[in-house]
Amino acid sequence: MNSAALITMSLAQGVVISVAAYFFYRILTMPSKSEPDSNSDNDEVLIRQKY
Repeated sequence: MNSAALITMSLAQGVVISVAAYFFYRILTMPSKSEPDSNSDNDEVLIRQKY
């Protein structure tokens, strides 16, 4: 394999690894969303209605 092919292959692999690492970093540093409490809407209800 000649030197031009090695340079092209190395650059392509470097770009792919850099993009994957960037998005992996973004996923790991993303703030978590707070999940809504499914029972918080029913706190005032004392007696459940039958359906």
